[in-house]
Amino acid sequence: MTAPTARNLPALLQLLRDDGFTGTVRVSGQPGGTIHLRDGLIGAIETPGAPPLTSTLLASGRIGDEEWLAACAEQPDADRLGGHLVAAGLIGAAELEVVATAAVFDGAFAMALSPPGDRELGEPEPALVAEPGVEPRRLTEETSRRMSLLSRLWGPPGELTRVRPVIVPPSGGARTGGWLTPGQRGVLDSVNGRRTPRDIAFARGRGLYAVLLDLVRLEALGLVSWERRAASGTRPSTAPRVPTTDASAAAPPPRTAALPRRRPGGGLPGHDPGRKGRGG
Repeated sequence: MTAPTARNLPALLQLLRDDGFTGTVRVSGQPGGTIHLRDGLIGAIETPGAPPLTSTLLASGRIGDEEWLAACAEQPDADRLGGHLVAAGLIGAAELEVVATAAVFDGAFAMALSPPGDRELGEPEPALVAEPGVEPRRLTEETSRRMSLLSRLWGPPGELTRVRPVIVPPSGGARTGGWLTPGQRGVLDSVNGRRTPRDIAFARGRGLYAVLLDLVRLEALGLVSWERRAASGTRPSTAPRVPTTDASAAAPPPRTAALPRRRPGGGLPGHDPGRKGRGG
């Protein structure tokens, strides 16, 4: 099913909200993903760029593996699985709503780190969704806020997701770290020089955005470091867009000094062919 004409993905989601669409929006690209909508509200986002809700529930220890498998066997309909988890006492209704909604926001943030590709609408697919769902406009505003905040604190978020942080050896005694939050301590424990922030997010069962914020804080405290890439013309498209400077405005002002006279049979006074870019 071809997606309606829209100038970008947020505009498409708003159109689908107005139509009360129930189904999926598949977005190609890196990382790309699948957006699950129920009555126009966004209930879940599955993308390789961020841990899904299932990973958040299991890796964080909120629900045990055996309990999860048993629940899935008793309620194979993913759309009804959330209610079953609550009824079975495996998680509270309020906590599930918070975690599921957070996963939606995190998935949208991860997908926004690179330009989206083609969009295709599909029939509804079973998914463990947030109830009641997230308004598209709210999702767009929060994603923009997160991108802007990370850009101010560190730089292009897309570049930050590719770093491989390492532990900074303590100097002058043992490392304390008592001022760290539990989340920051968990991220610090997961840093080994090989894992990217995405790897850490999947390992810890935490959102990618939260892990990025913790890494920025840990770097500021001098507890982790990584090699920052030099500025180049190939920065990710998630970098803040700025108006292109007029070339004429950036050009140096014309020289007003009189040009040297050419001597008969010779070159310009003081001219050295090997010294380019210097005035005469």
